[in-house]
Amino acid sequence: MTAELVRGQNHPLSQARLEIRVSADKPIVAGAALSDEHGKVHGAEWVAHPGTPTLPGLEVSRQAAADHRLAVDLGAMPEAVHRISVLLALPTGVAGPVRFGGLAAPFVAVTGLDGSEVASYTITGLEAESAVVALELYRRQGAWKVRAVGQGYAGGLAELLADQGMPEAHTLAGSINEAVVQGLARSVPAPPRTADGDRTRQTAAPAPGPDQGGTASQGAVPPQPPTSPYGAQGPGQPTSPYGAQQGSTDPSAATQPSTPTAGGPVDYSHPSRQTTAPPPPPPTAPPAQPGQPQQPVAGDATGWSMDERLYNQVWGMFEDLARSMAAYRSAVDFAESRMEKELDQVLSDPRSRIGGQGDAAREAARAKHAQLVDQAQAVLDRDLAQLAAEADVVEPALPPAYARWDNPVWHGYRVPMEIPMALRLGDLHLPEAPQVSIPMLVRLPLERGLWIDSGRAGTIDGSYTDSHEVKRLAMDTAVAVAARLLAVYPAREFTVHVIDPAGSGGQALVPLVQSGVLAAPPAVGAAGVTDVLARLTQRVDLVQMAVRGGAPDALPPGFDTSEQLLIVNDFPHGFDDRAVTQLRYLADEGPAVGVHLMMVADREEASGYGPLLDPLWRSLMRLTPVPDDHLADPWVGHAWTYEPSLVPTGSQVLQQVLQQVAAARTKYT
Repeated sequence: MTAELVRGQNHPLSQARLEIRVSADKPIVAGAALSDEHGKVHGAEWVAHPGTPTLPGLEVSRQAAADHRLAVDLGAMPEAVHRISVLLALPTGVAGPVRFGGLAAPFVAVTGLDGSEVASYTITGLEAESAVVALELYRRQGAWKVRAVGQGYAGGLAELLADQGMPEAHTLAGSINEAVVQGLARSVPAPPRTADGDRTRQTAAPAPGPDQGGTASQGAVPPQPPTSPYGAQGPGQPTSPYGAQQGSTDPSAATQPSTPTAGGPVDYSHPSRQTTAPPPPPPTAPPAQPGQPQQPVAGDATGWSMDERLYNQVWGMFEDLARSMAAYRSAVDFAESRMEKELDQVLSDPRSRIGGQGDAAREAARAKHAQLVDQAQAVLDRDLAQLAAEADVVEPALPPAYARWDNPVWHGYRVPMEIPMALRLGDLHLPEAPQVSIPMLVRLPLERGLWIDSGRAGTIDGSYTDSHEVKRLAMDTAVAVAARLLAVYPAREFTVHVIDPAGSGGQALVPLVQSGVLAAPPAVGAAGVTDVLARLTQRVDLVQMAVRGGAPDALPPGFDTSEQLLIVNDFPHGFDDRAVTQLRYLADEGPAVGVHLMMVADREEASGYGPLLDPLWRSLMRLTPVPDDHLADPWVGHAWTYEPSLVPTGSQVLQQVLQQVAAARTKYT
C-alpha cells in the first residue's frame, strides 16, 4: 500500500533498488545531491545533474522534462553517503515559468522496479520558489527511509546548493543550467500530450513476460531484465509495448503556441486540432494467437484522423526504441559492474587470489556476466524484431508530409487543402539497431528555426567528407526541406524567400527558381540581404503590434498572411552588424508570428562574432547533410544518428511536386 506523505513525514524503505518518479506541469530539472551524516555536500562530484547524470548507485535524467525517472541503488551507495536529496528546479535561459507557484503542484513517487509505489508526495505550498528539495532518502541505524521535505528556494539552484553546504554553489548552478540549455537545443521536440494524457498509442494492461509464466506480445509489457538496477532510464509513466517504459515529456522547445489573447502570441496551431480525448484506434488486425506477438498495423494509435494516428504511432515507435535501448544498456552496465565487483572480491582475499578456488570464482563471475548480457540481448532482439516489423508496415502507409521522397505516395501527390500535423525532416537510428529507422517528425507550424550545418563534417565511419561536397549537400538538404514545406501547405499559405549573397547556391536552388514557387528571385549582395531582412523584420513588428493591441484584423490591406520561410546561405557573407542583429531578431521573435528561419552555414566561418551568436545557434535545430549522431531523444537522451531526407539521384519527383505547387499558386491568385 502506498504511503501518501505530507511534509516532514517519513516512511521506511524495504527495497534497495528504487525509482523516483517526478511529474510536473512543465519541463523542470531533476537532480540529486549526496551528503554525509552531517548533511553536507562535499563538492560537485557529490551532485548528479543533467551535466553529470550518473554517480555510484544513482542516475538522473539528462535534460529538463515534464516527467522524470531517477534510478537509485541504495546497496551501491558509498559508506560515506548518509542522505540523498532529490532536487527539482525550473530551467533558466529558456522560455518557461520562473516560479513553481505558476505551475500545478509537482508530484514525486518512490517506486520499486516493478512500478509499485512505496511512497508519494505532492509538493504543495510553493509560490515564488524556483528550486525545491522534494524528498530525501536517509540512512538511520543501518536502514533507509524516505522523508517528504518540500523546502523551496526563491534564489533558485544556487541558493539551494549553498544551503546544502555545497562549496562554489553558484558555479555549479551555472554549469547545470548551461547543460540543460544545451540538452534542449539538441533534443528532438517531443509532441504535446493529448487531453487524456496519452500522447502516442493505445497500450494494453501489462502482461507477464516469458520469465513470469507468460508470453510477451505487442501491447503487453515484457519485464525488464531482473538484474538491472535501473531498468529503462528517463522520465515516463504509462507502460510501453516493447519492454521499456513509455512516458511523456514536453520540453520548452516543443511548447505549442497558446490560444491568442490580447497581448498574447498568434495561434498557429492546427486548425482542426481537437481538445478532447481522441478515440482509440479501430480494430484492424485479428487478435494474436497465444504465444505469438500481435501483428503490427499501420495507424495503431489514438487520434482523430489517420494522419494523427500515424503521427502518434511513429512517436510511439521512437519512444519504445529509446527506452528499450536504455533498458539494454543499463542491464549490460550492471552486468559489467557486478562482474568487476565480484572479481575485486576475489582479488582482495589472499586465500582465493591464486589457485583453483580463485580461478573458479573468476570463471563464475564471467559466466554470470555473459548470462546477464545474453538475457538483455535476447530481450532487445525481441523488441527490435517487433519494431522492425511495425516500421515495415507503417512506412508505406505514411502520407506525403511524413513519407520519404522515394515513397510511391508522392507520385499521386495533390496540393492539400489543410496543414498536416507534422513534417518529416529525416530519419533517426541507434548504433546498436541500424535496421530500425524512425522517421523524424516535427510539428507544424515549425516552432524553431533550422540550421543546416555546412561545416566540415566527420562521417559515422570515421572518414571525412570534402568541404565543398558538404556545402553542396547542405544546400540540397535545404532545398528538399523547403520543397516539402511548400508541398504540404495549402496553396499560397507558405512563402519562401532566399538570401544567397555570393550566389554560391545557384545550382541547388534551380528547382525552386525554375518552378516559380519563390516569393522573389534569390537576393544577392549586401543590398539584397538588407532588403529581405528589412521586409521580414517589418512584418514581424506589424503582426506583433496588431496582436498586442488586440486588433489582429487591423493589418494593412493586402497583407500576406501566409507562413514565411527565409533560407540564408553562406552566412555571414554579405551581413553587417545591423543585418546580424535583424537575423537574431527573426530567429527569436519570428516563429511566434509565422516567420521561420533556415540557416545554411558553417559556424566556424562566423566565429569572428564570438559568443554574440551563441544564442542564435542554440535557438535553431541543427541538421546535417551527412549522417551524424548529434541529436538526442527527449526521454532518455541517447545520441541518435540523423540522416537527411534527400531526393534520390536521378528522380524527377521534386520537380513534379513543385510544378503542381506552382500551378496551384497561380490558380488561387
